[in-house]
Amino acid sequence: MRYRTVLFDLDGTLLDHLTAIHRSYAHTLPQLGLPAPTRDEVKRAIGGGLENAMRRFVREADLHRALTIYSEYWDRTMLQGVELMPGADALLRALHARGCTLAVFTNKYGSSSRLVCDALGIAPLFRGVFGAKDTPWLKPDPRYVNHVLAAIGGEPATACMVGDSPFDIEAGRKSGLDCFVVTTGTHSAEELRAAGAAHVYPDLLALGREAFGLELPAPPPSKQ
Repeated sequence: MRYRTVLFDLDGTLLDHLTAIHRSYAHTLPQLGLPAPTRDEVKRAIGGGLENAMRRFVREADLHRALTIYSEYWDRTMLQGVELMPGADALLRALHARGCTLAVFTNKYGSSSRLVCDALGIAPLFRGVFGAKDTPWLKPDPRYVNHVLAAIGGEPATACMVGDSPFDIEAGRKSGLDCFVVTTGTHSAEELRAAGAAHVYPDLLALGREAFGLELPAPPPSKQ
């Protein structure tokens, strides 16, 4: 396989954490006199880091208070309602068994990312878990990509990224890495292609088979 290092996004890619994220916004905003956001409003806001997402809902003058309320509640409840995306465990274990170096590369707080990965049993599959506040940068800054590759001993020529958003696509473009995206997160296939994605898949199992040539189980039949 061409790729020896794979950098994975978390939310919407490997994890379904939207229930916990929405719950934390619904807890936070009413305390600032604002209406609780809908699940879709939160889904559209996330991806660029908590501070940037929160700015979609609160005034700059209220940002610090909102982040404090959110973070205190999030720390207590983040593991309630988080689960792996279908195919995530199979894909990670197949790549790991093949000898690939894997890392998490996310705009989610690094401390939360490591806790969640550990709770879901996937932490041992990664050489490192890197998130917001671990470095001065966020996706799509190429310095963030370069930092992660240097830390895990990855070579840009044999590295790629897996994500679900335009932030991932732009990070790949700016750093010269191929980026494979799935539609299980915040954006549709049409939106991802409009953002410049060349490789779009409906789920991680399809991505693993088609992008990496792995023998993975077929997805379960749809319930109709």
